[in-house]
Amino acid sequence: MGLISEVLLLPFAPVRGSAWAVKQVVQEAERIYYDPATVRAELGRLEEQLEAGEITEEEFDRMEDELLDRLETASRRSAGTGNGTTQ
Repeated sequence: MGLISEVLLLPFAPVRGSAWAVKQVVQEAERIYYDPATVRAELGRLEEQLEAGEITEEEFDRMEDELLDRLETASRRSAGTGNGTTQ
């Protein structure tokens, strides 16, 4: 049955390959997005923008909260799996 199903599903091979590639890209993007070093660097840039007067205190608070949420999520992800790849 394995050979028959492979032959019948052969037209869908490009779709399966594309789905795999998209999954890999999403995983890498999430790894970078939730990387603690990346989040800390963004927090530093955010503070520099506030000190330079490029953003208001309210904007700073909102963006800081978002970054701290990402940092907390990253911590939970790494504590839950040991490698930070799943929630």
